[in-house]
Amino acid sequence: MAAIANDWLIPLQSEFKKDYYKELYRFVDQEYKTHTIYPKAEDIFTALHLTPLHDVKVVILGQDPYHGPGQAHGLCFSVQPQVEIPPSLQNIYQELHDDLGCKIPNNGYLVKWAKQGVLLLNTVLTVRAHDANSHKGHGWENFTDAIIQAVDAEDRPIVFLLWGTPAGRKAEMLHNPKHLILKAPHPSPLSAYRGFFGCKHFSQCNDFLIRHGETLIDWQIEDI
Repeated sequence: MAAIANDWLIPLQSEFKKDYYKELYRFVDQEYKTHTIYPKAEDIFTALHLTPLHDVKVVILGQDPYHGPGQAHGLCFSVQPQVEIPPSLQNIYQELHDDLGCKIPNNGYLVKWAKQGVLLLNTVLTVRAHDANSHKGHGWENFTDAIIQAVDAEDRPIVFLLWGTPAGRKAEMLHNPKHLILKAPHPSPLSAYRGFFGCKHFSQCNDFLIRHGETLIDWQIEDI
């Protein structure tokens, strides 16, 4: 795993010393040695590298990385350039189009969001190829809960976009009245029509940021 070298180290340093993390490290290390694992080991903490804690304005939670070749690169919902846009991200783009008029781009590369302060965090950070949820329950959830708690402790307004039941449960961890918590069904084709479409989370997010003196997020992803 690539080392975390920015301000995330301060709230997360104690996690590295805990028994669950030592077991997690051994498990992940062995998995990379014996199976095809996504993302690449050096990309596991991409979300933290691209979005330092002091820059976080918005948190979007995913489940675990895409498990197909060339897709995952450490940001939830995002895929590498030139990779087909996954269905859930297609639905996110559709809602952005309907909500803010954003043009639907030809790629699913969301680094632009991360560099503006959108923490694109999966709750599990690794996965076996072609085996969704295969690294669930091995300790990543403890670690990403610590990340969520660190964001919640920030003394400034931050928006949490919680899509789907597992992400929605994380609202119980959030106690800072300065933050805005928005929940909706998951953008998956199985559930997007149950309320993700029409949720207007992106405009609500930007309205909140502007009201609190923050710059809004430019959600438009450009064509490549």
